[in-house]
Amino acid sequence: MKKKVIILGSTGSVGKKTFNIFCKHKKDFQIVLLSTNKNISKIIKQSKIFNVKNLIVTDKDKYNEARIKYRKLNIHFYNSFDVIDKIFKNKEIHYSMVSIVGINGLSPSLSLIHKSQNIAIVNKESLICGWKLIKKKLILHNTNFIPIDSEHYSLFSILNNKNKCFINNIYITSSGGPFLNYSNLFKKKITIKKALNHPTWSMGKKISIDSSTLMNKVFEVIEAKNIFDLTYNKIKILTHPKSYVHAIIKFNNGMIKFVAHSPDMKIPIYNSIFKEEISFKNKTLNLDILNNLLLKAVDLKQFPLCKILKYMPKDNSLYETALITINDYYVNLFLNRRISYQNMINMILKISLSKDILKYRKVSVKNLNQILNFHKYVSLKLDNLVYKF
Repeated sequence: MKKKVIILGSTGSVGKKTFNIFCKHKKDFQIVLLSTNKNISKIIKQSKIFNVKNLIVTDKDKYNEARIKYRKLNIHFYNSFDVIDKIFKNKEIHYSMVSIVGINGLSPSLSLIHKSQNIAIVNKESLICGWKLIKKKLILHNTNFIPIDSEHYSLFSILNNKNKCFINNIYITSSGGPFLNYSNLFKKKITIKKALNHPTWSMGKKISIDSSTLMNKVFEVIEAKNIFDLTYNKIKILTHPKSYVHAIIKFNNGMIKFVAHSPDMKIPIYNSIFKEEISFKNKTLNLDILNNLLLKAVDLKQFPLCKILKYMPKDNSLYETALITINDYYVNLFLNRRISYQNMINMILKISLSKDILKYRKVSVKNLNQILNFHKYVSLKLDNLVYKF
């Protein structure tokens, strides 16, 4: 019997890579649900390859367009992730990939846990804002969780259930983005085109901007703290221009282990599905890079958003939701040419470290609605702040 698979965000970067991997193993897998925001032409093509009967289109206009345009196809179109609870039985799904972007990815992440035997989550908002809720459900339903970001999957593969008390420090690496070698970032005119020109990874616009500011590494440190149940003082960031080494762990016994591979998301995705069961054709060992790793500590003057990590609370709180919301808001303003790159960084840092926001470090996460309502509240406050000026 074929193993059932769900891919949320199947038309995005990670979603397409996941889908293409399953295409090479059609005899073993049956994709039973795909989702997209607006790319209905792509998701229809995907559905035909696997004869997928359930498609979620989250954009209302595109959903209505799809229902009319493809009404003759034997496909059920949905406009909400709520359908997951209705059409699938518990533990019916072998593997679920959650690669959608934004706070709205938290609800389907939670819904898929008790439907899935294995769940891979790329949605940062889920792992940062809602980890407390996710962890509780993972334990309750005995669901296997696999982190997919290259850094976290690398850590995951090294640790392999080792006790955290054996860890001295972990290091996650960053290419440094397009501005690593800029001597004084704040004296240069930064265009959208320059900020999106990532030197090693091919990613969407939002994550590319976060990579250029190193805010993505701030988020990845929070994720690592949550996933591996560590304290922030044990997690460090190193810049590494070649993006070949993804994670390093220094153990208390003096041993140091690291994971290296080409900067290709197919590698962690493939291993999250097959582990060592089926070999992955990959490039040969790159000795030129290994002999010139160029690992360095982060320059906080160059990447000031990393200062936020000094203020992170010990336990999961609403502050993480505020941080996600503030960053998303100002990155969106920059991408829509409403503020400069430098002003984007200044405003993210200023508001994230303001007394009005820092006070939420003391407010613990209770449920999904609390997170979603707080996200809306912070967004509204930011709207008022922007339009006031």
